[in-house]
Amino acid sequence: MNKKQKKMLTRIIIAFVLIAVLSVLPVDGYLEFALYMIPYLVIGYDILIKAFKGIRNKQVFDENFLMAVATIGAILLKDYKEGTAVMLFYQIGELFQSYAVGKSRRNITELMDIRPDYANIENDGKLEKVDPDEVEIGSIIVVQPGEKVPLDGVIVEGTTTLNTSALTGESLPRSAKPGDEIISGCINMTGVLKIRTTKEFDESTVSKILELIEESSSRKSRSENFISKFARYYTPAVCYGALALAVLPPIVNLVILHNPAMWSQWIYRALTFLVISCPCALVISIPLSFFAGIGGASNAGVLVKGSNYLETLSETKYVVFDKTGTLTKGVFEVAGVHHNTMEQSKILEYAALTESFSSHPISRSLKTAYGKEINQNRVTDVEEISGNGVTAKVDGTPVAVGNVKLMKRIGVEAVECHQVGTVIHVAIDGAYAGHILISDVPKPTSKDAIANLKKNGIKETVMLTGDIDRVAQQVAGELGVDRVYSELLPADKVSKVEELLAKKSEKEKLAFVGDGINDAPVLSRADIGIAMGAMGSDAAIEAADVVLMDDDPMKIVKAIRIAKKCMRIVYENIYFAIGIKVICLILGAVGIANMWVAIFADVGVMVLAVLNAIRTLFVKRL
Repeated sequence: MNKKQKKMLTRIIIAFVLIAVLSVLPVDGYLEFALYMIPYLVIGYDILIKAFKGIRNKQVFDENFLMAVATIGAILLKDYKEGTAVMLFYQIGELFQSYAVGKSRRNITELMDIRPDYANIENDGKLEKVDPDEVEIGSIIVVQPGEKVPLDGVIVEGTTTLNTSALTGESLPRSAKPGDEIISGCINMTGVLKIRTTKEFDESTVSKILELIEESSSRKSRSENFISKFARYYTPAVCYGALALAVLPPIVNLVILHNPAMWSQWIYRALTFLVISCPCALVISIPLSFFAGIGGASNAGVLVKGSNYLETLSETKYVVFDKTGTLTKGVFEVAGVHHNTMEQSKILEYAALTESFSSHPISRSLKTAYGKEINQNRVTDVEEISGNGVTAKVDGTPVAVGNVKLMKRIGVEAVECHQVGTVIHVAIDGAYAGHILISDVPKPTSKDAIANLKKNGIKETVMLTGDIDRVAQQVAGELGVDRVYSELLPADKVSKVEELLAKKSEKEKLAFVGDGINDAPVLSRADIGIAMGAMGSDAAIEAADVVLMDDDPMKIVKAIRIAKKCMRIVYENIYFAIGIKVICLILGAVGIANMWVAIFADVGVMVLAVLNAIRTLFVKRL
């Protein structure tokens, strides 16, 4: 609890004790009135001040005005205990709501703590703390154990483990070594790192995350906008309705039916009507549900740019994926080594040594798969033949590594490979040794993500890629994607998404998931764009409506589940609050419900709705 909440709790306890004591004291008349005014003012003075300011500023009709009129009216009718109790329970509800909002806000403020306070620059052998905004691209910064990484960059010296939980929601630390890219906002846990910065602070990952969070509250959902408009018209309407209930029946009784007017009875019913009609449960719980939903999502490593996107995400029925970097790792890896006369490990060793002087992605994948330190002194007579491959001598033995053209060129018959991927043929000492299959492999969780999306109400999954159809069809089949479009240019992807948008119904939403700079136009065109954040380009993150802070496709499932849960709770609160209030308003108008029922209809319903709303904070692990 903060200082303000503790102060309110103290006031509630004092007022409650005073009411309890006065309930058993044998007092009446003016003394009773004077004594009850003490707890009433202790608990309600701020509500009375707000109501007075609202009247002065010509913004009369709000919950403060309703509470002031209802409680003052009850006191004037000599229902001192009920009038004071209404104010007490209203403040209990307000305290509860304040605590719930604070709990939701803490999830987001914990994420806001990723903003670094300083960056360490080495100057004459000493570390100097400077503002991250002052560090230029290409500077070398030092991050010590326990410190936040202040800027995006590449590790040039040191190994460590990184705590990325504030960014990705994952509790397991990640290892990092020289040459690895590192993003701001991580916490360095073990070793001392030297990092060459690649972005200024304003363009860094942590800065963009903070910007997204700050902007999220300004984008309201349809439900929030409806509740705001509803309250604007509803509150004046019930005030005029209460006035009519207090005045018209007594006049009809007196003038037309010639019965006693019974003013006090009808005024009491009107005051009860006012307490019941207070729209707190709706006005508080609906925005709180969305706020908690965004907070819970951010804690799970899913940044939603506004409650309107949370609402759209819950209505998603079609998910369209870019393939490379989204469903697949986006890097070449050795998928298999098929030998002819030599051991697999030996073929891989010869291929890695032969390709050791090349910086081609395929060469890097061969060296990574070999996994041992490469001694380039063993390699001589290296010749790179454009469009064919590389020839060299390894330990004096002639080796050729390349495609079928290279094998024909040196007079070696290559064995055909029927698997999908890039095939690298290897000939050693003039004889065919085997081939190595290299492919862009699917992410470990991609298949499970597709299956879980279908379990969560997604009608169809679609994959778009620039790859040849044979490769695309194999990946789609392996992952269980429903439909695939291959050999597409970036502009073709936009056209395909527009075709899919035209075919679906208006209530069904289409989400596109991508990570690259060429995905930005498609992310903007879809009903909702989802960007893979850790690898994703700045353009993709800027164009997207939802940003996943790591590259795990299962986060898409989590984001949709959070959105669906949030909207389910929003509608539960709307139906529950309105339903209870309508019933109690009718009972109050006919005299069945008294002020204590009114307190339940106002404070009780609000507390239950707020309790329901904060359920959106808690996200189950998949």
